[in-house]
Amino acid sequence: MSHHDVIIVGAGPTGLTLANLLGQAGVHTLVLEKLHDLIDYPRAIGIDDEALRGMQAVGLIDEVLPHTVPFHMVRAVDAEGRVISEMNPQTDEFGWSRRNGFIQPLVDHALLDGLERFANVEVRLGHELTALEESDGKVTATVRNVDTDEVLTFTADYLVGSEGGRSFSRTWIGAEFEGKTLARVVVVDAENDPIGTPNAIFGAEDRSWATFGLPHGIRRWEFLIHEHETNEEAESDAFIRKLLAEHVPDPDKVDIVRVRAYQHNARIASKFRKGRVILAGDAAHVMPVNAGQGWNSCIRDAMNLAWKLVAVLKGHAADSLLDTYDQERRDHVKGMVNLSVTMGKTFATRGGIAEKVARRAVGVAATVLPPVKQYMSAMKFKPMPKYTRGVVVPPNVPVSKSILGAHRGNTATGKLFIQPRLSGPDGRVALMDDLVGYNWTILAWNNDPKNLLSAETIAAFDRLGTVFATGVPEVQRAWTQERASEGVTVLGDAQGRLKQWFDTRPSGVIFIRPDRVVAAESIAGTADETAQRVLRALSHRPAQTKGE
Repeated sequence: MSHHDVIIVGAGPTGLTLANLLGQAGVHTLVLEKLHDLIDYPRAIGIDDEALRGMQAVGLIDEVLPHTVPFHMVRAVDAEGRVISEMNPQTDEFGWSRRNGFIQPLVDHALLDGLERFANVEVRLGHELTALEESDGKVTATVRNVDTDEVLTFTADYLVGSEGGRSFSRTWIGAEFEGKTLARVVVVDAENDPIGTPNAIFGAEDRSWATFGLPHGIRRWEFLIHEHETNEEAESDAFIRKLLAEHVPDPDKVDIVRVRAYQHNARIASKFRKGRVILAGDAAHVMPVNAGQGWNSCIRDAMNLAWKLVAVLKGHAADSLLDTYDQERRDHVKGMVNLSVTMGKTFATRGGIAEKVARRAVGVAATVLPPVKQYMSAMKFKPMPKYTRGVVVPPNVPVSKSILGAHRGNTATGKLFIQPRLSGPDGRVALMDDLVGYNWTILAWNNDPKNLLSAETIAAFDRLGTVFATGVPEVQRAWTQERASEGVTVLGDAQGRLKQWFDTRPSGVIFIRPDRVVAAESIAGTADETAQRVLRALSHRPAQTKGE
């Protein structure tokens, strides 16, 4: 019986991303997957800027980007072909294009291959979890080799169930999978794209459909399956060719490579944790594809959970820190599920009178009202993560004549921090995360953060592997670097985007978590007090330093 720090069940995007993050942190990890290879049938086709930032965090962005289409435009059209909405965001505040088309199987394989970098991560394909037991401060997993039927037993401090919608782990912890069963669709992937355009289009008519231009000459179609049609019928070649006849000149010449019928669901587990067993990804939540957020929500789970597991396993935080994973992720997942369902009703299903009226109303508004058009195009309707519970400290910025009152409400706590391109100590220009890493970061504008904190506070954050950084205009970088405290990273703001961020807020110091969420913010004069509040929110345990 071998012991690991963490067992991950399921080699999907959640499990693979989590394993890469834990591998980087030196955590002994075992990945179990029932299948002999990663799933290759049609799956997600949208990766957003937050998820690309996650790929950057695991050091695999260069392997992922070749399988993406940046700035992937989406149009919704009505039955007459009129554009009723367009999504074409051009912002890159998190370092990457907000919306990107991608080929999921190729990206998932890049994540799997990335695990070969870590001697502390073991992957066992063809191994199925069949039983769980928790006792004596550990979880015991009984596993079956699907080829030989050999039964193996592994133990771990924690087990993360990320094995998909039919999760054994979710059943074991006694969680209900609450929500709705929605429409069925059939998905078709073709090589040698017979259309050739790079964008995506949703068609709203009796047989609603969607089509996507994807990397490597792949074309994706998705068609609604009517209630009287069976999945077997919908997956038949004759059925598919008939549907394609309305989209291509000669459907018999389309090089179909994959066809699969899907049942759309919108469900969230009633709880994400029981003791040492934690749910993540599709085991914890599933949603329709309409908003393109299923895969991305899986990556958010991994980013949120990984650093917390590391902190607990290394003895820097109490086990209760893991409860904040459910607290923080649940509200945002609900928002994404609701968005996906709403978009499906409005743009991508047959719908009834109300849905048809809604589609037409959106189309008229987006056509004649520029603010509405810009709101839709920039995807401002997408709920960004904003945590009000968990490892976040509400702002406590004192009001004074030195702080503009107009900025009081523009707080960043609980939100993702931006990722501008900055100059590092050697003058190299790079995205901020590449300069500070996947760590806690205390960033002060135009101040040496160590001059604002007590020796006790600095020592506590040092144990967490914190990066202390100061941001200054690029023209000040060399001067500041000569005078900075030992261990302080000086970041030069050549483009002015970091200064612009601070310009619009009443804070001069921010505390950034490893998942790049702002845990707290303050003015320089209250930085030490705020830092202590962050440590308390973290359930910090300086007396226990397991693994150091």
